[in-house]
Amino acid sequence: MSKYVCTVCGYEYDPEVGDPDGGIKAGTKFEDIPEDWVCPLCGVSKEDFEIVK
Repeated sequence: MSKYVCTVCGYEYDPEVGDPDGGIKAGTKFEDIPEDWVCPLCGVSKEDFEIVK
């Protein structure tokens, strides 16, 4: 599974870890995160994330 990084603050979403504090279970693909989820560090939307190459 691909990792995604916030283009505003640099937070990296790792699907293997998820975002437990944000209600996202480990193993959740970025594409499967609800659209209303926001970056846990700076609060921007999923639109501000890019895939890590």
